[in-house]
Amino acid sequence: MNFRQLDLNLLRVLAAIHRTGSVTRAGKALSLSQPATSNALSRLRDFFGDELFVRAPSGLKPTRLCEQLAPAVLAQLLALETVVTGHEDFEPAASGMHWRLSLSDLGEMLFLPGLAGALRSEAPGARLSNVSVAATDVAAALEAREIDLAIGILQPRHRGIRTEVLFRENYVAVASPHWRPASGRSGRTLTAQQLAEAAFVVASPTATFHTSVEEMLVRMKLEDRIVLRARHFGALPELALTSDLLSIVPEMYARNLRQRYDFRVWGIPGAPAYEVRLVWHSSTDKDPAHQWMRELVYRLFRRPLQAGAG
Repeated sequence: MNFRQLDLNLLRVLAAIHRTGSVTRAGKALSLSQPATSNALSRLRDFFGDELFVRAPSGLKPTRLCEQLAPAVLAQLLALETVVTGHEDFEPAASGMHWRLSLSDLGEMLFLPGLAGALRSEAPGARLSNVSVAATDVAAALEAREIDLAIGILQPRHRGIRTEVLFRENYVAVASPHWRPASGRSGRTLTAQQLAEAAFVVASPTATFHTSVEEMLVRMKLEDRIVLRARHFGALPELALTSDLLSIVPEMYARNLRQRYDFRVWGIPGAPAYEVRLVWHSSTDKDPAHQWMRELVYRLFRRPLQAGAG
């Protein structure tokens, strides 16, 4: 195997097929025809003396050798892209960048309005899309450049992934202004007994880490008090306002709701704290455009962390 005989353009094909699991989709991503992409894969197989990808019901699956090669190839391609483009200045007002973020449905409600307003003011030619990515797949999507940033309750521990805590908060309980505990005094914090007597509605989005709400209720032996599970946080306001149900939500969301609805908010003893993080790939560390976008996120959403917190 002589590395000098390898056409380095073939490595872009290797990375694209590994990312997409399809010769056709890889070709589209690289603006290559399917025959050209198939020919490139054939040349790669000849060079490495390995099939590299084998057919499976869900698409092409990498061989063991390919699993070793592809991540390293992609990391080097991204590093080269950064070196080649990183010297360019970035002018937000003249930018036509298409930013691709990953936000949960709750993240859309809390972060998109601020981001959209800032972009329309400072980078009016830019576009912004929220790409649906499961929390467990965020690191892979960042590595593949399918998204540029992610914001949420995320803790990816993958090589090459950077994270920064934007703020820390707790969960709180919200309900209709007419809701009262079944027993005891109605203070600023509900007691364990009052929680045990309540009926809960919770959001259970499958693609985020807000499952800690249910984990807390399980730990407090209150899981049997959950009478309604919604798929999205956006359903909670109407459900809580028109019923006797108590909802447990992130504190930031509760503050957002109180600006528009007449909710009552209570503290919860033993409620889990959570960290909201900005997540990106290290290959964009020195990219001027990405540096500007990260600074914009910091300016809009970062808050001082409390001393001794988490």
